[in-house]
Amino acid sequence: MEEALSHCMARIREAAAAGTPLRIRGGGSKDFYGQPGAGELLDTRGLAGIRSYEPSELVVTVGAGTALAQLEAVLAEQGQCLAFEPPHFGGGATVGGMVAAGLSGPARASTGAVRDFILGLAIVNGRGELLSFGGQVMKNVAGYDVSRLMAGALGTLGLIVEVSLKVLPRAPAEATLKFELPQAEALHRLNAWGGQPLPLNASCWVDDGGVPTLYLRLRGAHAAVEAACRALGGERQDNAVVANDWLLCRDQRLPWFEDRAGRDLWRLSLPQAAPVLDLPEAPLVEWHGGQRWVAADPAEGERLRRVVEAAGGHASLFRADAASAGAPRFQPLLPPLDRVHRELKQAFDPAGILNPGRLYPDL
Repeated sequence: MEEALSHCMARIREAAAAGTPLRIRGGGSKDFYGQPGAGELLDTRGLAGIRSYEPSELVVTVGAGTALAQLEAVLAEQGQCLAFEPPHFGGGATVGGMVAAGLSGPARASTGAVRDFILGLAIVNGRGELLSFGGQVMKNVAGYDVSRLMAGALGTLGLIVEVSLKVLPRAPAEATLKFELPQAEALHRLNAWGGQPLPLNASCWVDDGGVPTLYLRLRGAHAAVEAACRALGGERQDNAVVANDWLLCRDQRLPWFEDRAGRDLWRLSLPQAAPVLDLPEAPLVEWHGGQRWVAADPAEGERLRRVVEAAGGHASLFRADAASAGAPRFQPLLPPLDRVHRELKQAFDPAGILNPGRLYPDL
């Protein structure tokens, strides 16, 4: 890993001097996400390896080029996991890409996002300098929390070298309940259940072959899960079967997603209490109402953003078809936040060579 790190630092210094854009890439599983990448390829997979792992301390430090599947397998041997269930979107996902994309899976609304589990990290900035932030304990930040700033930055602020993550024990009990409910009733129940001491972990509402259905996953102590099942009702699912369905949901391989392949797929981030919205179609709803997916024609994009903004959220063009390849992927930033983004980019990458335009076309 040291040789790979030296190579990356030298490559970035040379690119900064020449003004040559670099396209940072690990396994490429999230190439579709954000604006199309540009520049010479800088492969991070040489930055691989688990640097340290203390199961009793619930902390792992891992190279950014490490395969996400490898890390999860090591944690599973100790009965531990990444509680935010990062999506893979293919077999090549890496830990660095997981952090850079900042995407979380079905459990995000109950357990927290990627950034909430980052204790510290090391990056190479746009000057080719190795910088370290945070540490390996929770209370390690004084001032600006740069470590978590890297989550979702899509590599525009620095090349992630290694990350220290908080891990959690796997829940001792799990159950999935199925309810046939229209969207409005499902949202109402999810909001009501959210105010009760229930071991809610994940939810997914989908119009399943013409049958509107809510799937609710519970995780926690055996007694808590069993009590919740009795209180909530619904049809209890076979864990051995439904576990794979949650993985398919995480990686967008459910039939609902596959039926919409080749169309623009929008991610709607909303307050959980937001009502049913006027959308081009019934969405797939996750995160207890906080994340909703919808396919739309390219001409519907601007209206979709206005509808979501009026409900207190924002919309992202998550996967674009060929006709929308040049369309902005993320909602434009308001002036104060736009200024902060530009100043951060200038501070970390003054030559503008790291994944230029990946977040916004001119940033």
